[in-house]
Amino acid sequence: MTVHFIGAGPGAPDLLTLRGRDLIAASPVCLYAGSLVPAALLEHCPPGARIVNTAPLSLDQIVAEIAEAHAEGHDIARLHSGDLSIWSAMGEQLRRLRALDIPFTVTPGVPAFAAAAAALEAELTLPGLTQSVVLTRTPGRASAMPPAEDLAAFAATGSTLAIHLSIHNLAQVVAAVAPAYGSDCPAAIVWRASWPEQRIVRATLATIVEAAADGPDRTALILVGRVLAAADFDESSLYAPGYDRRFRPQDSTSRFAEDSA
Repeated sequence: MTVHFIGAGPGAPDLLTLRGRDLIAASPVCLYAGSLVPAALLEHCPPGARIVNTAPLSLDQIVAEIAEAHAEGHDIARLHSGDLSIWSAMGEQLRRLRALDIPFTVTPGVPAFAAAAAALEAELTLPGLTQSVVLTRTPGRASAMPPAEDLAAFAATGSTLAIHLSIHNLAQVVAAVAPAYGSDCPAAIVWRASWPEQRIVRATLATIVEAAADGPDRTALILVGRVLAAADFDESSLYAPGYDRRFRPQDSTSRFAEDSA
């Protein structure tokens, strides 16, 4: 039997992938991170499913639940918020399952930074401004930051920053990035992106701390970059009339003309 690790998305129940939905519906056991995964997703579980909230459990207890279900011949849906590729604690669980020879699959989910960008109606990579997004965080009790992964160093690239798990360190975030971006650089905070209680604050690095003073102290994403309020940027060459490309060769001499014939 198989453990299906499923990215449950940022919060809105309908941002779960179809594959994730179908795996939940086919698994008689569901382990979910109850502190972040909305209960509405559990409605996809089959009747009589064993549903376990892992929020109060240790890693050993979670693996014990999985091992027990596996021994009983049950497929298991293991739900994590957002996407599993970042800050999901999936890696340590997979290491345990490999040691126990328990098979698993991984199904991606909509990440929180994408939901936050959608809420802001923003493209995070605009031509002529930046073509990179840095997903990072500040140090916390659960995880330290490697010495080379310094927020000021990331800011020096001029990339759009998507800073997770750091709303409690907002003043320190601003202090670290403002020298590179300037105090007038646009910034935004999105709390609980895609949830019914979603909240957005838009400001600049000079004003974001005051603007967010009465906001929640968790489940928030901080975004920093010129793209957040840009009106003057280059248009993509991809759709430019004179751009020669495989699906739109400009004339018979184009190197793509034969491919499109």
